[in-house]
Amino acid sequence: MATGNRMLPGAPVTTERAVTADQQMAGRGTGSAGLAGQSAGYASDGYGSDPHRADTPLADQPQRTARRGSGGRWLVWLGRAVVWLVLLLIGYRGILAIITSYQNPTSNSSAPTGQPTSSFPVSLASGFALEFSEIYLNFSPSTAAQRATELAPFLPPGTDQKLGWNGAGSQTVQSEQVVGVDVQNDNSAIVDVLGLTGGRLIEIGVPVYYSGGGMVVSGLPAQLTPPASLIPPAAPKVTIDVQSQQALTRQLPDFFRAYASGESAKLNAFAAPGVQLTGLGGEVEFGSIGNVVVPAASGSTRNITVTVTWLPASTPSAGPPASGGRAQLQMTYAMTVIRRGGHWYVSSIGASTALPGPST
Repeated sequence: MATGNRMLPGAPVTTERAVTADQQMAGRGTGSAGLAGQSAGYASDGYGSDPHRADTPLADQPQRTARRGSGGRWLVWLGRAVVWLVLLLIGYRGILAIITSYQNPTSNSSAPTGQPTSSFPVSLASGFALEFSEIYLNFSPSTAAQRATELAPFLPPGTDQKLGWNGAGSQTVQSEQVVGVDVQNDNSAIVDVLGLTGGRLIEIGVPVYYSGGGMVVSGLPAQLTPPASLIPPAAPKVTIDVQSQQALTRQLPDFFRAYASGESAKLNAFAAPGVQLTGLGGEVEFGSIGNVVVPAASGSTRNITVTVTWLPASTPSAGPPASGGRAQLQMTYAMTVIRRGGHWYVSSIGASTALPGPST
């Protein structure tokens, strides 16, 4: 049996380089050029080309290449897992933020920035100061003792119950009204009270202290400056739609009679389509139309002002005009009217902010 690389007599001479070249050509034929080149390198190092030898690198090379491929795929899958983990974390945080914002919709709007909130009871302090002012602003020597007794519940124990009044003179206030509360902190505030006495307005600031559900006037009130009287600006000139003004002056008395009575059947005859009017329920009777202002405009809709003279039902006639006659009150209304088929229908009626002015 022939072993190793012994040559037989007459056999063609075959060197290791020739065998290696044949293996390279075979590798190229099977699409394994890289592996063939590596085989050639190992063969040139002195090893045999027998694939069955345990010590030949050619038998070991495919296993090494496979191990390298498996390691690369493991790193790719690890990278993909990390990327997915990051994306899931970002998505979770975003969804959590949206849910939190819906659960606490007013968490960022409970108080304006830079404006601290206060637990001071404004409504309670307003009523407390108003009751105090009704007693404090009215005084007379004949009722001094009663006034002192009535002021006592509003003052700290031991306070002079005259509260700064010397006991002389008298004052009567017809009405009082809270017009503002200046909160200092959780316990203190100044309540502004406006009153009418002797044909003039007066205003005072009442200091109020609050704690544990209790309240007290913590100091002497202060006289303040009431709102000043003003002269309003002159109203701009208005171009009048004379034809519409004449037509409305003829039709409006019947509407205001129905409006005064408040009878639905009568009011519905004057209401624009889809409009529900509510009258005065007989509190007044119609007297007359004082003035109708119809600004010129295009279309069938007009915004007008009407001055009406009412006869209050609570003041019946006391005789002929020479002796005073029945009470009359003039009032001005803002109205929106719509013309349909030569007749005007009322779309809305309310108080007017228009200033009386010249018309042309």
